Amino acid sequence: MKFGQPSTLPRWAQLTVLPALNLLAALLVTGFVTWMIGENPWECLQLLIHGAFGYGEGTGYTLFYTTSYIFAGLAVATAFHAGLFNIGGEGQAYLAGLGVTLVMLGFDHTLPSYVLIPLAMLAAMGFGAAWAYVPAYLQAKRGSHIVVTTIMFNFIAYSLMLYLISHQLIEAGSQNPTTRQFAETGWIPQLHTLFTSLPNSPLNLTFVLALLASALFYLIVWHSRWGFELRTVGTNEHAAGYAGMSVSRVIIIAMCVSGALSGLSSVNDLLGSSHRMNVLFTNGVGFVGIAVALMGRNHPVGIILSALLFGALTQGGSDLSFEKPMITREMILFIQGLIILFCGALENLFEPFIAGLFKRKDKK
Repeated sequence: MKFGQPSTLPRWAQLTVLPALNLLAALLVTGFVTWMIGENPWECLQLLIHGAFGYGEGTGYTLFYTTSYIFAGLAVATAFHAGLFNIGGEGQAYLAGLGVTLVMLGFDHTLPSYVLIPLAMLAAMGFGAAWAYVPAYLQAKRGSHIVVTTIMFNFIAYSLMLYLISHQLIEAGSQNPTTRQFAETGWIPQLHTLFTSLPNSPLNLTFVLALLASALFYLIVWHSRWGFELRTVGTNEHAAGYAGMSVSRVIIIAMCVSGALSGLSSVNDLLGSSHRMNVLFTNGVGFVGIAVALMGRNHPVGIILSALLFGALTQGGSDLSFEKPMITREMILFIQGLIILFCGALENLFEPFIAGLFKRKDKK
């Protein structure tokens, strides 16, 4: 099935059965590779699950990673609904981090928290949207392919941030490419400081914001006029144009919203955990967001669940690599890559089989 072509499966099956089968296929291949390197696949799976959910601190870290992945997945899904493939989430998160950093370095000792934190969030969204605007404009007005331009902008963003952090924003006297620590007035409260019964982890109130953003995403995309235009353009640009919709305007707005959501993923780390900017703070969140959106079928419920899966892989994989030296970080990336492969390039591999089962059931 090609991009944008309607599926023959019921919506609920698209959101549950297909992703489950894709995940199972990826895990089976992973298990085979694990067995080939001399490890017990079942034991490794148990260790991974325990590392992600088996104790309080691990669960907190899982949800912390999940938060960033939710924002990144929503960003990719927004563009997808307009028929666009935004691969530039990583670069947009980088530039959003610059917006947060400039606000913090300029005002963290002068503004109160209730002004400083919302201002930093707005800066993150604004810088992320601005970085997405140029590829959007080139796609809508000049016909440049959004995939090519967003990939290029990832490299530009990384090079720009490397220069700025290493030469302009670096902490005085530091040998590491990092800014000074932000003042505590700019820290988003971590949940264990608000609820003392919770274990110590970087999980913070941004997690709640991610859930609210998911609910708002659903309301806007499926229950608003602009959401209808967004989905119409994504389904058939020519029909949308004949209906009087401005295709170029929808494309530009969709990409800017996508960039703003990517920008919010940087807030989780910079204001909720590390409290300083460094060169590698995004840690590939923009690319993971592509897999999250694909596996979640661009629906907020699916995105939350798939973000939770990748958060568990990130946290559980760290514990697994500690217990099993043969399972390196590259092995965890390999697992993520397999999930991306089966949920992306091979996302409809099992659809003919499942569709056949539904047809047999209907005949009966």
